[in-house]
Amino acid sequence: MIIERDVTSFVVYSGDPVLRALQKITANKARVIFLVDAHGHLDGALSDGDFRRWISASESIDTDAPAIEAANTSPRSLPIGSTPAEIAHAFGAGVDHVPLVDERGHLVAIAINRADELRIGRHVVAADAPTLVISEIGNNHQGDISLAKKLVDLSAEAGANLVKFQLRDMDSLYRQGSAGLGGEDLGPQYTLDLLAKYNLDPDQLFEVFDHCSDVGVDVMCTAWDPISVDRLVDYGVTSLKVASADMTNHALLRHMARSGTPLVISTGMSTEGEIRESVEVIRATGVPHAFLHCQSTYPAPFKDVNLAYLTRLAELTQAPVGYSGHERGIHIPVAAVAMGARIIEKHFTVDRTLEGNDHTVSLLPGEFKEMVQRIREVEEALGSGAPRSISTGEMMNRVNLAKSLVATRRIEAGHVLTAADVDIKSPGRGLQPNAWDKLIGRTTTRGFDAGDFFYATDLGDAAVRGRAYDFRRPWGLAVRYHDIEAMTRDTTPDFLEFHFSYKDLDIDPVDVFTERLPMGFCTHAPELFAGDFILDFASPDDEVLERSVQELQRVVDVTRSLKDHFAQDAPDPVIVTNLGGFTKDGFVDASERQVMYDRIAEGLARVDDTGVRICAQTMPPYPWHMGGQSFHNLFVDPTETARWAEQHGRRLCFDVSHSKLAANYLGLSFAETTDLLAPYTDHLHLVDATGVDGEGVQVGDGEVDWQLLAQQLDKHAPDASFIPEIWQGHVNDGEGFWIALERLEQWF
Repeated sequence: MIIERDVTSFVVYSGDPVLRALQKITANKARVIFLVDAHGHLDGALSDGDFRRWISASESIDTDAPAIEAANTSPRSLPIGSTPAEIAHAFGAGVDHVPLVDERGHLVAIAINRADELRIGRHVVAADAPTLVISEIGNNHQGDISLAKKLVDLSAEAGANLVKFQLRDMDSLYRQGSAGLGGEDLGPQYTLDLLAKYNLDPDQLFEVFDHCSDVGVDVMCTAWDPISVDRLVDYGVTSLKVASADMTNHALLRHMARSGTPLVISTGMSTEGEIRESVEVIRATGVPHAFLHCQSTYPAPFKDVNLAYLTRLAELTQAPVGYSGHERGIHIPVAAVAMGARIIEKHFTVDRTLEGNDHTVSLLPGEFKEMVQRIREVEEALGSGAPRSISTGEMMNRVNLAKSLVATRRIEAGHVLTAADVDIKSPGRGLQPNAWDKLIGRTTTRGFDAGDFFYATDLGDAAVRGRAYDFRRPWGLAVRYHDIEAMTRDTTPDFLEFHFSYKDLDIDPVDVFTERLPMGFCTHAPELFAGDFILDFASPDDEVLERSVQELQRVVDVTRSLKDHFAQDAPDPVIVTNLGGFTKDGFVDASERQVMYDRIAEGLARVDDTGVRICAQTMPPYPWHMGGQSFHNLFVDPTETARWAEQHGRRLCFDVSHSKLAANYLGLSFAETTDLLAPYTDHLHLVDATGVDGEGVQVGDGEVDWQLLAQQLDKHAPDASFIPEIWQGHVNDGEGFWIALERLEQWF
């Protein structure tokens, strides 16, 4: 159990509307909210069960009604001084939150029947939350307030979630007070000497804490004695740290716990028996807490670190666990996160040669920043224990590298398939080889030529086919030269969008078209060219820019030559292109992006685009280049993209999947993103998305609100053309495209 004294997320006023209470129930994930009056007196509790009962008893539902009308006005509560045993008895079926009140009935805390998470300042420590990274400044400020503040600033810049200091009342802590050094062993004498020189008194330390608040970083502090505990609690620190040296100091632990301030307890220099004793002491208090595995040597030999103990510590404590590291380097804390540490604490300094043991095991700002970055990367990589699914990049590589079931010869509809009719060949566009036994013996519903793929629909119902569609704006299909006939067999789009490979640019259109097609067209420039060259107008390398200009000019010239083979009254064709700005190992600093945008504009000015409309494609933050993930810096932020289009008189291809992923990554509303981009849009790629890198998802299977999007596009870009840009939508004669068009028709 934990006693949560920060009750903000669990409380609404009795007069607040029911809707407000429901929103808070959803936000706190506790399925209950407590109601108080203007003076903080407990009036009732509202759970999701209470809400359902209220609905059942009401003739009409008014979510603006006062929440007290739907609440249980006689909730189970206990006095704030109740023992853990009394509180445990109050928990029961469906009751995991018990309000604790003072003698006047004010709600002052909530007992929660769990200990696997806690809140420290603005941060949650839990299995599903980001690792809490603490910069242990300690006494590395050398007694200098200015240096202490500088260390705070540098810690925040390096990505620390909290900074930690230490406070001692020297007179009460040491047996000879602050003045006596004689009679002590060499080790304590050295420590006392350092503290006498570099200790900050409470008022000095609180000045530094105020600075932490100014720069937006939370504070934790190690309290070495009861006087320091009281001073820190009175100040209002977000959490108290228990040093390894005090883990067996049960009196100090109980004194800390009485404040209700969350505790983080290091376990260095302790036996397992001692850890068990302290766990029982802490549990009995109900204070929110976490334990840190620690090897208290400076620096700690790697052989003594024993990260495997994190698992055992979690079993012993049944609480969040972390790691406080005193070894050299950054790799051990990163490994600790992979082992389950939810808190990482590392010492921080600006100079490892300064006086004091802590400096020698401290990280410099750049090292700390790299540690935080690697921790965040490991968190991403850990994932979950959910059933395995195929990532977007893997799907691309599966198509390129895997094998499919294909027809060995011409097969007519109505034929019963035998082993002689089927072979296993690359690429992996069709049924995987493990479908062999399901396919053999089936009666075909369509004809096959030798080498044609079998698809999932060949195991069951016939595939969806194209038809006549009714849209308010021009619509088209993505094609290659070789599948024009297949894509237009059952439908007549307003235009075709040719997705060029670099080899397609060498094909003479006269060899492809025997007659003028009664429709318009547009093209999509290749990203990859011969020699693994990727188009990049933002590159600082003049040779890369020069070749990018030349390659895009080739695309423009081929596009112009296609005009002779399409409707004469068709508008000037759009050329969709990714203009570059990607990096391989991480995003560039935001301050560098404007120069990159300007370089793109300068390069585009060198391309003769007479008779065509070059449209810069909006991009996702993590694009997939030939099955591998990169980082995209430009045309991701919708504000920057719109500004660039406005400044240079350029138009956009609004790729809905890409920009939805960008909005998710940037924490923006996709409706706001659309309002920014749509006014500059000539062409649309309509496709769904999930998360920050799940692109190419079938329409309606992702996170896009299609009804709202259609309304916004009708308002801001009513004439923009579109294609359904579904990943592998062209396979099985365009099955994915037909499904998308069926769904899009209801909105567009």
